[in-house]
Amino acid sequence: RSHGHEAHAKTQNCHATMPPTKDTESEDALNQYVVSPALNFFRDSKMLVRRCAKPDKNEFTKIAVATGAGFLIMGFIGFFVKLMFIPINNIIISNM
Repeated sequence: RSHGHEAHAKTQNCHATMPPTKDTESEDALNQYVVSPALNFFRDSKMLVRRCAKPDKNEFTKIAVATGAGFLIMGFIGFFVKLMFIPINNIIISNM
């Protein structure tokens, strides 16, 4: 009778130590490579924003003007590059 009980205990242990299923492995991989790094990044970013010095109105205005000027300059550069490319493109296409 004790052999039957030992066999049943071995069967139970076998089920307890079965290799993880694909679903469990994919969840672990998802947590390890996506969720955990995203949460750590969010926590670190939140801490950084709390510790950073906020600009006063004058400093913010200077930054906004400089950013706007940068956008305008880059926009004009893009516009003139496109403006020069149109006739060049027409020459290339007309020769084909």
